[in-house]
Amino acid sequence: MIRFDDIKEIYLVKGVTDLRKGIDGYAALVSSELQRSPTDHSLYIFCNRDRNKLKCLYYDGTGFWLLYKRMDKGHFKWIRSETAEALTITHQQLAWLLEGLKIEQKYAFKKEEKPFI
Repeated sequence: MIRFDDIKEIYLVKGVTDLRKGIDGYAALVSSELQRSPTDHSLYIFCNRDRNKLKCLYYDGTGFWLLYKRMDKGHFKWIRSETAEALTITHQQLAWLLEGLKIEQKYAFKKEEKPFI
């Protein structure tokens, strides 16, 4: 079982990725395009052209996980780029992304106004 809190770093791979790849294809992409080791206990997130599907690659120490999510309606708020670059995001930003929200929120918490006395 994956515990997302145990994931060391989360990388959003900007741009469009062909999601027909399997574990070996994504591991090769991480190695060649991002110059990183796919076995470094980090989560790598990839998105398709229509921005309605995500795949995540994660190595837990014993093997690889390939996670897949498809939006029923709408699309993910994905960062567009011509090249495969990785952007480090937080666990909170991952939660926002998976809910279909932007990873940069102006107001993550409700503002509390204090009355003047």
